[in-house]
Amino acid sequence: MCSSSLRTILSKSNPVSLLDSAASLAELKQVHAQLLVGGLLDEPRLLGKLVASLALSQSDPGALAYAEQVLSHSRHDPTIFAFNSLIRAYSKSAMPHQGFQFYRRILRSGHLPPDNYTFTFLVRSSAQIPSVEAGAATHGAALRWGFGGDAHVQSGLIHMYAELGMPECFRRVYEEVKDPDLVSQTAMVTACARCGEIDLARQLFDAMPMRDSVAWNAMIAGYEHLGRAREALRLFHLMQLEGMKVNEATMVSVLSACAHMGALDQGRWAHVYIERNRLYMTVTLGTSLIDMYAKCGDMKRAMEVFWTMRERNIYTWSTAMNGLTMNGAGESCLELFRLMQEEGVLPNEITFVSVLRGCSVAGLVEKGCEYFDMMISIYRLEPWLEHYGCMVDLYGRAGRLDDALGFIHAMPIEPHVGAWGALLSACRIYKNTELGEYALKKIVELESRNDGAYVLLSNIYADSKNWDGANNVRELMKAKGVRKEPGCSAIEVGGEVHEFFVGDKSHPRYGEIEVMLGEMARRLRVAGYVAKTNQVLFDIEEEEKEDALCWHSEKLAIAFGLISLQEGVTIRIVKNLRVCHDCHDATKFISKIFNREIVCSPLPLESPPQEEEDSRDANSGRWVQCQKRPKSPSFLVAPLENPMASSSPPPLPPE
Repeated sequence: MCSSSLRTILSKSNPVSLLDSAASLAELKQVHAQLLVGGLLDEPRLLGKLVASLALSQSDPGALAYAEQVLSHSRHDPTIFAFNSLIRAYSKSAMPHQGFQFYRRILRSGHLPPDNYTFTFLVRSSAQIPSVEAGAATHGAALRWGFGGDAHVQSGLIHMYAELGMPECFRRVYEEVKDPDLVSQTAMVTACARCGEIDLARQLFDAMPMRDSVAWNAMIAGYEHLGRAREALRLFHLMQLEGMKVNEATMVSVLSACAHMGALDQGRWAHVYIERNRLYMTVTLGTSLIDMYAKCGDMKRAMEVFWTMRERNIYTWSTAMNGLTMNGAGESCLELFRLMQEEGVLPNEITFVSVLRGCSVAGLVEKGCEYFDMMISIYRLEPWLEHYGCMVDLYGRAGRLDDALGFIHAMPIEPHVGAWGALLSACRIYKNTELGEYALKKIVELESRNDGAYVLLSNIYADSKNWDGANNVRELMKAKGVRKEPGCSAIEVGGEVHEFFVGDKSHPRYGEIEVMLGEMARRLRVAGYVAKTNQVLFDIEEEEKEDALCWHSEKLAIAFGLISLQEGVTIRIVKNLRVCHDCHDATKFISKIFNREIVCSPLPLESPPQEEEDSRDANSGRWVQCQKRPKSPSFLVAPLENPMASSSPPPLPPE
């Protein structure tokens, strides 16, 4: 927009509307220049509007600093609107604490009292920091100035105390609301859901006379965050039935819920829903799609979404790399990292967690050491506990147990459970009982109730047929009140997720499942498969051990998949614990015998899976997947034709 055109428009148009129409910082600067030339900035209202337009501009990160310069060079005292605009802008920025300097300027002015908007934005800043001290001070100031009962301030306080993890405080604020409106009710639902009080949130939600999409999204996100994915999807179904508008936030939660359950059909349906309803594929939404497909074991679809995205940020790249590692494609993960570097995208700490895991999956120890040094020396990133755990896992999986132990002892921080857990896992692989006992001792000193560590050591004893050692560990668990998490495998059939626990006989089709288990066992014997009975932690007869192995949860899920899914359909299983040696090898045989691809993935709340079937996550100390794929498959494919175009949505979760 040239200056002559602006002068013409200024002479014929309302200056306020001109500010509203200016989009970029360059255009706003031109408008500013013409307002100065025309002497129009002597009007405080117009000056405040210019400051607000600059401060709240999304087009350029320098617009906020320019707004401050305009305000500081003004010949007239700023209005409360101008100050509030700057506080509001900073509450949405990466530096929310900067907004408090303008509150202090309001107080120093002596004649410009703060209003309800001032405290609404200050409360939002306190939630963004977040700081208990700042939040309490802001709340106290709002009460002193008489705005503690303002509806918007109260809603902001509820949100702020939820962010600070102070449920008693936000409940007290809500009790003081005289006539809760839609905004305050939604804020309370969101607060309860965020703080884990999801049942109370649902009670409040169901009691709301009116509900907008924000309230629906808050409930769906709350269920998803707490791992109650079924309820999240059911609520999404109800949201559609009520004709509520679905937006990006809704679908991000829905995709996360699908990923949590390993519900690939539901995730595909969500993808179709996004396309049919023409939701704009934002970076966040695209990244969520990649994450969902990766965690459901469909890495080809994940990479298709990745390559077709118009815009990708560091989280998109990191999610794709994490997915590749999760699905056993360590070398493809490193290749994607190289492509990211070529595009000039700067990696962050999350990126290097995926890169180091990729090296671990691919067995590239020296390369992993090189990347660890690169992270520190070139990118100036401070290693997290996860990075140290990945390095221990990298050495341990390669059999370099002395190097793994030396790395732990050389850590500049106190070694955490994840590092010792990775070492203990390596001791299991390489049957090093003495070092395994030492690692367990260190884990118990940090987390006395870490069930995974006890179970892993008992497995080490069982591998060497040291039944006394295995029993002693189990007795120690009982004495300390440590309970092993039961194995659970889930499989999606017809849009419904079926869960199986070890030895579970409660499924409605159990009779058919039992027949298929027998057929699986018969075909395995004919194929020459010999069960690995050293996994059974009891000194019993071999035949009894083989029978015990048949009841592992993933075998129940596989049997159900074979009787329920059409021939040629991939059997996809999500499991919460590690896959034992026997189930790993038996599944490969079953895949070949029945000519069926089988993918066994970890629950998404676990850390990314490792290629070795009985290794544990180096960071959380919990079990991870055995991926039934060829070693280091390549998923760095070019965009394929859209496989969703002709897909019909599967049924939604049953009520």
